[in-house]
Amino acid sequence: MSVHSHVQELRKKHQTLSAQVEAAQRSPAANDLEITNMKRQKLRLKEQIERLSH
Repeated sequence: MSVHSHVQELRKKHQTLSAQVEAAQRSPAANDLEITNMKRQKLRLKEQIERLSH
């Protein structure tokens, strides 16, 4: 897998997580711990994307 395709895959995962976080935040039954974990995953993905892009 090339670096470019790996970065593209990471961006897709980041977008998916972003949508999941937004949906969970709108839900009245949202679990704050779960939302926090998803946000941490998003941040790790963003850091990986930035590291591989440079």
